[in-house]
Amino acid sequence: MDVVYFIVQQTMFFMVPLLIVALGGMFSERSGIVNIALEGIMTMGAFTSILFLNLTGKFMSGQMQLLIAILIALATGGIFSLFHAYASINMKADQTISGTALNMFAPAFAIFVARVIQNVQQVQFVNTFRIESVPILGSIPIIGPLFFQNTYITTYIGFLILIISYIVLFKTRFGLRLRACGEHPHAADAAGVNVSIMQYAGVFISGALAGLGGLVFVVPTSTNFNATVSGYGFLAIAVLIFGQWNPIKILGAAIFFGLTKAIASAYSGIPFLVSLNIPSYLYKMIPYIATLLVLIFTSKKSSAPRASGVPFDKGQR
Repeated sequence: MDVVYFIVQQTMFFMVPLLIVALGGMFSERSGIVNIALEGIMTMGAFTSILFLNLTGKFMSGQMQLLIAILIALATGGIFSLFHAYASINMKADQTISGTALNMFAPAFAIFVARVIQNVQQVQFVNTFRIESVPILGSIPIIGPLFFQNTYITTYIGFLILIISYIVLFKTRFGLRLRACGEHPHAADAAGVNVSIMQYAGVFISGALAGLGGLVFVVPTSTNFNATVSGYGFLAIAVLIFGQWNPIKILGAAIFFGLTKAIASAYSGIPFLVSLNIPSYLYKMIPYIATLLVLIFTSKKSSAPRASGVPFDKGQR
């Protein structure tokens, strides 16, 4: 049973950031803007928030420090994504090229600033955020060890974001207008919806969640940040596609990919897998092989928003 607890907890560590970032990508694409800059935005969000943890580590610790870092990651991601929004919405630039530019800029910026501040690019922090056991809930048989022991507050924030995302997208006027802009922006414009503002909102939410995802990825799995999120932004795009731009399906996709990442990273803690004597590099290939297979078998059934990636020109119908 201890092995099951271990696998579930490891899966949570890898699944939650994928869930958060994929939900962010969903808001952008639902508004009609493709955001492949998720990788770069994650990097920026992780860098500024981890740098905060590093600089304040001598006089702050615990959950309050982490909560402030979360706000910094959200703000950083949202602000950085506005560059992509401006290029895509105002300049009518190719959204793939714009996103690629941000992906290239982010790690270079993180390395440069880290070296200027501390002469090395690796930003260290002390992890004081692990919750050994949530009061009361951690004592519940089976459920407690699975979900409420050796955990982080970011896990629960991730599920809260999932619930809020579903409500906002399908139960609010804002969500209806956002989806309309991604499906038929000219019809939305004719109905009095300001398409540009809705697209800015979608990209900003996307960036904020991706920035948060960068922090959520680093904190449970490391004690330093080295200007990379290991391709998680691109993996989140695969989760988004596999999840068909729907919050509930994205959750299922995130669990699947999170499990593959957990196996790849923590196979040495699973006796059955260790006994197979399979080379470690094969385990590390599992998430990416799974990504390719999933995209191959699901791409034909993809139901992306119709206007996603198409610049909106109010003068053309």
